[in-house]
Amino acid sequence: MKKIIKNGTIVTAADTFQGEILIEDGVITQIGANLNAAGAEVIDAKGCLVFPGGIDPHTHLDMPFGGTVTKDDFESGTIAAAFGGTTTIIDFCLTNMGEPLKKAIQTWHEKSREKAVIDYGFHLMISEINDEVLNELPHVIDREGITSFKVFMAYKNVFQADDETLFRTLVTAKDLGALVMVHAENGDVIDYLTKKALAKGNTAPIYHALTRPPELEGEATGRAAKFTGLAGSQLYVVHVSCAEAVKQIAEARSKGFDVWGETCPQYLVLDQSYLEKPNFEGAKYVWSPPLREKWNQDVLWNALKSGQLQTLGSDQCSFDFNGQKDLGREDFTKIPNGGPIIEDRLSILFSEGVKKGRISLNQFVDITSTRIAKLFGLFPKKGSIAVGADADIVIFDPSVERVISAETHHMAVDYNAFEGMEITGEPVSVLVRGEYVVRDKQFVGKPGSGQYLKRAKYNSNLPESENKPLSI
Repeated sequence: MKKIIKNGTIVTAADTFQGEILIEDGVITQIGANLNAAGAEVIDAKGCLVFPGGIDPHTHLDMPFGGTVTKDDFESGTIAAAFGGTTTIIDFCLTNMGEPLKKAIQTWHEKSREKAVIDYGFHLMISEINDEVLNELPHVIDREGITSFKVFMAYKNVFQADDETLFRTLVTAKDLGALVMVHAENGDVIDYLTKKALAKGNTAPIYHALTRPPELEGEATGRAAKFTGLAGSQLYVVHVSCAEAVKQIAEARSKGFDVWGETCPQYLVLDQSYLEKPNFEGAKYVWSPPLREKWNQDVLWNALKSGQLQTLGSDQCSFDFNGQKDLGREDFTKIPNGGPIIEDRLSILFSEGVKKGRISLNQFVDITSTRIAKLFGLFPKKGSIAVGADADIVIFDPSVERVISAETHHMAVDYNAFEGMEITGEPVSVLVRGEYVVRDKQFVGKPGSGQYLKRAKYNSNLPESENKPLSI
């Protein structure tokens, strides 16, 4: 059925204007004033903002870690994402050394099939580079549409790859048209500091942060950026948490290196002191990189405003406090790393960013949707309100005041990392390809309605200058 959205303020990464949007067969077919609405369902967006659905480039749903599995799977996780205004996610497909990549990809298809209520794609973890992996990668890109590879520089003896693997991945990605993503922390030094802390009997959650100092994130970020410049390749640094990493990204971009940076809402509004909460409550805030000293927040906000950082992911990786996080009650290294973030990503950036004047409304759309679509081969079908784009649309009330709480969120996890935070703004209705998933704050979607997205190669559907970093 045709739909027409009226009376709202349309916001894109470039423009803000009053207008109407006509949707037919899941696609935006007209944008303008006084459109012919004959036979169309009228959606009244009076008093609301209308912007493209959020794209979360960084999620871990139904992911095994530390002897347990994340609480939110592709059903509960995508329902929560939709309530938060996200209409597309890109989840991380983990691989096992010595096994074919296609086996891991098939596992992730099985995890997501008939569960997702919004559209989704996969990144692929690279833990080793050899002839077998190199022979599979063209198939991964051309047949599966997976055009981004992740390399971990941390989690020694679990996920961590060596420098040769990272560099060869960068070289290979340049030739194949893929974007390389890195978790940038120096895993070798972290391993040493962790063993040293445990030997001294330092087992509380705060030592998770103290054994992963910001210098090690900055060092790894700089190393990855230098490798990228040497390879002439492209790099996306995930979950940037501190000034040291921002500095390295800015310097690399000033040299013309094709380097991009993502931060997450938790680093913008929470700080290291949360890990010191009594009664083991600090375990709720154990993720990697860890929360930093509060002054880093201003650096991250300024980096988003200036374009030194370009995107906001959630790094959704939820574990219950009771029954999962408490596995590390006697040893902080056994606390499953990760937090429940997916639902509050857009609202926190709007409330703390736009409403407080830290970023513009158009930057908000670019950071949460448009730039992500361009970097990860989804633009212009995703990340845009334009004729021909998928009708992935959020109708957002910018004035409602509310309090974030586990009592009202839609994630399956038993706590909320932002519990008690007062924010302004909330999605009212969310459409994916023209169909409601959330309507008037009620879930009306269907598990399995989300489509798997095969993504284009890096920069392949953009003008040559569109994705190149600017000198700072």
